[in-house]
Order: sequence, then structure tokens, then C-alpha cells
Amino acid sequence: MGEIVGAGLLAHVPTIVLPRKTRLELNDGKEVTLVTGLNQLREDVFETADYDTVVVLDSHWATTVEFVVTAQSRRAGLFTSEELPRGMCRMPYDFPGDPELAHNIASFADKHGTWITAIDDTYLPIYYATLNLWQFLGKGLPDKRWVSIGVCQTGDTEDHLRLGRALADGIAATPGRKVLLIASGALSHTFWPLRQLRDRESSDPANIFTPEARAADAERIAWFKEGRHDKVLRTMDEFSVYRPEAKFFHYLMAAGALGGEACVAKGRQYGEYENSIGTGQVHLWFDRPAGGWAGTPGPRPGDDPHQHAAPHAEQES
Repeated sequence: MGEIVGAGLLAHVPTIVLPRKTRLELNDGKEVTLVTGLNQLREDVFETADYDTVVVLDSHWATTVEFVVTAQSRRAGLFTSEELPRGMCRMPYDFPGDPELAHNIASFADKHGTWITAIDDTYLPIYYATLNLWQFLGKGLPDKRWVSIGVCQTGDTEDHLRLGRALADGIAATPGRKVLLIASGALSHTFWPLRQLRDRESSDPANIFTPEARAADAERIAWFKEGRHDKVLRTMDEFSVYRPEAKFFHYLMAAGALGGEACVAKGRQYGEYENSIGTGQVHLWFDRPAGGWAGTPGPRPGDDPHQHAAPHAEQES
């Protein structure tokens, strides 16, 4: 039986793969902590944890009539971004995939009322929401398999939670598999207009598009650190005002796999919360709690005690 051994909500912004000299020029002479954070995360987790496959929930890969999971035995080539070809140009990549896991994930689509196809086409494009993180966390670790799943642009919150549930079942159905999940994408995600953005390129959170977006991001980061995935999920409508990247579908797929509102995993932060031309970026890593991802939530700090009272509590008082 396979298992999820760790999960992360990680930023993939193009700045992290620019030459160090360029990063310092853009950031008032200081290193971008999203870079140092990923370096530390690699040392703490990706070079030491017991796992064999990484599944990236890729916010840049948008499908239309189904979810798609990569099923190639190996992916290799050169990547130039259509979005930012000057900064991400002819980047080499080469890593094994996990066809068995991909097909097992797809096999649970019907059970969860969704549509998932495993695709092994050699020419299926790769996106930098996967590749930039592989550059930091996978390159040089040749035995680790990497798989990507795209968001579905016609799906909603429930569709992406269903994908996550199918993902968890597919992992469980793959004997011996130990998986790290990466929800690759940002928090609030509004860019500064072209004629203004070059004055807003430093990572200082003061450059987030609005103070309200910054506050909404900070609120959710605090909830993640407390293990309050339930609060994040219950307030998706409120957060949507700040246009989270890909409607936060990358996180929702991970949440579905980790138990949804019952997930109690506490996040630890790598690097600082930073700006990227108006958008909110952070690295958060979730280790599996001792009692499992869902654990036994019960009443938690900040809850309304009456909301979670036992049915007989009123009679006892």
C-alpha cells in the first residue's frame, strides 16, 4: 500500500531560476529568500526523506475536459517558456516518471465522480511550475520519479477536491509507493500593470498588489501553520476576491488528497513571504502528523466551543 509522506505549498516564480547577479539587481542587492528557502527544503526533506515519487499539482498546466496526469516512463528535453523566454531559455531537464502510479490515479476517476486520463505522449509539454521546482528539489537526485497533474480550467472547488481524493486512492493502490506532493503556485495573484511593474520587482511584501491581498495571504499562512486547513477551505469564496493563482486549485487538489477539512497538518515556512510583481509567494511544508493527515481534529484553538459541542452537552450543563 502506498502512502503520502509529505506535502508542500511551494512558489515557482521565474525569479528563482534567474542568475544570482540578476536576482540581486532586481531585489535591492539582497538574495530572494524563496531561493534560500528551497535550498534549505531540499536539504531538510528532498535529500533525506524516505520517498520515491514526487507528484506536482501544476497551477500553470490548464486542461479543459478532464484532469491529466503524466504517465511517461521518462521526461527529458529543453524548456523555453512561452511566457518569459528571456529568463527561462533552453533549460535542460531529465527525470524518470511513474506510469504505474499515473494509471492507478486515473483508475479512481469514476469512484470520485470525475474524469482523469493518464497520458504518456513524449511531446506533452512541461510547464515551469513543475520544472522550476525540479531544478531545486529534484535535479541531481536521479532515482526520484516526478509526475505532474494539471488543474482543470472548467472545474470548480469540488472538482479539484475530488481529484485529490482520487490521487490519494491511486497512491494507496500502488504497492510500496512513498510520495511527496507539491502544490505548485502562489497565494494572491494580481500583477502590476506593465508600465508600473518594473518599479515593483523587489521581493518586499510592500509591493503586493493591495494591502488587503497581503492581509488575506497572511491570514491563510497563519492558518496553515496552525494546521487549520478547515478554515482555508471554508473561506475560499472570500479568498477568491484576491485572485489566488489558478483559483487556488493546486492547493485544493492537495487538500483533497490529505483529508480536506479534517487535515490537521501544520506547515513550517521556508524563507519569507515575498512579492513577485504584485503576487504573494511563500513556501510551506507539511509533514505527516503522527495520527495521519486527517487526525482527529475535534475543537481547536479559535473555534466557537458551541459549534463543536457534543449532542448531549446541553443536557449536561
